[in-house]
Amino acid sequence: MSFKFGIIGTGIMGKAGGRILQLAEGVEVTALADISATSLKEAAAEFNLSSTYAHYQDMLDKEDLDAVYVATPDQYHRDACIDAMQAGCHVLVEKPMTTKQEDAEEIYKEVQQTGKKFQVNFNHRWLAPYHKVRSMIEEGQLGDPLIGFARKNNPISVPTSMLASWAKDSSPAWFMNSHDIDLMVWWFDANPTEVYSRGIKRVLKARGMDTYDGIQSLVTFEQGQFATFESAWIYPEASPYMPDSFMEVIGTKGTTHINRKDEAIDAILEEKFTCPRTFLNYKVFDEWVGAMPSSVRSFVNACKNNTDTVVNAREGLRSTAILDAIHRSLESGKPEGINLQF
Repeated sequence: MSFKFGIIGTGIMGKAGGRILQLAEGVEVTALADISATSLKEAAAEFNLSSTYAHYQDMLDKEDLDAVYVATPDQYHRDACIDAMQAGCHVLVEKPMTTKQEDAEEIYKEVQQTGKKFQVNFNHRWLAPYHKVRSMIEEGQLGDPLIGFARKNNPISVPTSMLASWAKDSSPAWFMNSHDIDLMVWWFDANPTEVYSRGIKRVLKARGMDTYDGIQSLVTFEQGQFATFESAWIYPEASPYMPDSFMEVIGTKGTTHINRKDEAIDAILEEKFTCPRTFLNYKVFDEWVGAMPSSVRSFVNACKNNTDTVVNAREGLRSTAILDAIHRSLESGKPEGINLQF
């Protein structure tokens, strides 16, 4: 008997998740929902599906689904997640969990009330280097983590071309920092208490996009540890890195550096110098491999075997609270506190 999935949101991530699910053992993608008729039509043709819906609630009402993959724009995650759980579905939601702490708290409560399996697709946890850092911390090799730094910067073509339709309604922190925030929270294993952020609007604003060129945020945790998160998306288009990524943890006994910007390949081509990406999601022969397929398969296994999910609602709430506070601090120009009730 197949494990039936519906997909809510058929953009870049929705399609990527659908491709992985279609090849997962014992899984069947049976229905799609999206308010964009164009995107829905393209996905239906790719996945050879006739069960498509302009409104996801109609899909939840009419389809016999075991789980849904929520891949809508971030600000719409809350309602889709809650409605899906109330309809009896397990939920895999694209990162971040949502955009407001209070919305994340509502999702967290719904998970507790319904008992449905829930996972935020923070797939970087399945990358070996990041997992190794976690193991080193658990084994005491670094001592107590005290200081963290994470950089994730993209070329300007990301907001102006790849994400042109919605980048103005987002920010480099929302788009890029969330994975790094999740990793740092995982490594520190502590609740955040305060965020102080600075951002600048100049390059993109001059191009008609009222969003931040770059943001730096200092996040303090409950035992006084702190981490700095940097995100920018105005590197020159000539940059080969998508993204330029680096992470560091300094502990009482040791430190780790992770430089992931080139992903092991330098490609010097006739038209450009580039570093093609393969670690997150890449098809090898007839199988999708990398961090995202591993994350998706882990969620499916948790549902089938009734085991715990890796990145649960509680952990998703921590990351959303930090991202929410980053943008509150940008607006207020001062540190913003975080209060988590667990």
